[in-house]
Amino acid sequence: MNPIEEQIESVVDSILEDYRNGRDIDKLDPFQQPDKAVVIDMIGKLMRILYPGAAREKTYRIYNARHNLSMLIEDVMYNLNKQIAIVLRSHMPQKEAEEKAQQVSLEFFRAIPKVRAMAQTDVQAFFDGDPAAFSIDEIIFCYPGLFAISVYRLAHVLYQQGVPVLPRIMTEHAHSITGIDINPGASIGEYFFIDHGTGIVIGETTVIGDHVKVYQGVTLGALTTRGGQSLRGKKRHPTIEDHVTIYAGASILGGGTVIGSNSVIGSNVFITHSIPACTTVSVKSQELQFKPRSCGGNCESCTKPEPFWEEQK
Repeated sequence: MNPIEEQIESVVDSILEDYRNGRDIDKLDPFQQPDKAVVIDMIGKLMRILYPGAAREKTYRIYNARHNLSMLIEDVMYNLNKQIAIVLRSHMPQKEAEEKAQQVSLEFFRAIPKVRAMAQTDVQAFFDGDPAAFSIDEIIFCYPGLFAISVYRLAHVLYQQGVPVLPRIMTEHAHSITGIDINPGASIGEYFFIDHGTGIVIGETTVIGDHVKVYQGVTLGALTTRGGQSLRGKKRHPTIEDHVTIYAGASILGGGTVIGSNSVIGSNVFITHSIPACTTVSVKSQELQFKPRSCGGNCESCTKPEPFWEEQK
């Protein structure tokens, strides 16, 4: 037996002893916690329900749309009901949690047509706003922004029903795949378009109107989180009114900050106060410096640099 194998038992004993400290991180029963893998699997199936032509069904080899949809919904309903009951047990007795889970699950699926109606406006906003998009199918199959928004819209339904944990698991899964962080508590209107998307942060109490376009790296965040849990339930994130465009790298912070309708927020601006409607906000252009640099005289720019440098003066 090698030295590492000899020490394994003592390592196991020391970690098991550490589990007995009764801290929040010491819970040992995985069956009393939501199953992240199950939630992620449900997202995949829910996306097939939202966009039925975007994925081939490999498990249910039934070509009748009613039967196929029925089996999909039954599958997701069973797991959703079970996961909701688990997360509700810490807030109410088990029987009450199970009854509540059934009610919430049914209401969630009754909301699917409304979610799909919103998804249609999002798809249209992507197509209308992006000249690089050649078809609706391309957007549904390829655009990470649409995926993040779609998962958010599903999670938001559960958030509004008071379901803890699960909505955040859903949006954080989308975050991990796309780099787009949308809290399920945010309120987002119709025709929402995320272009490119990586690095976008949309906080819990953000309110976004209709026909809003947001580019990569935008933060719609809190002005401060120094108060911690004392700030829970308060409006911490900005309000973006209708027909606003926010370009890459902009940061808009604070619960009292309102960006008026039909405004354009330029790249890399930092805003902590309200902006009136029909306003363009931009950073004054930085002064660029140009200095000639020789690469050994082997290129035309080095052998005849005068015209270019004269133009920059």
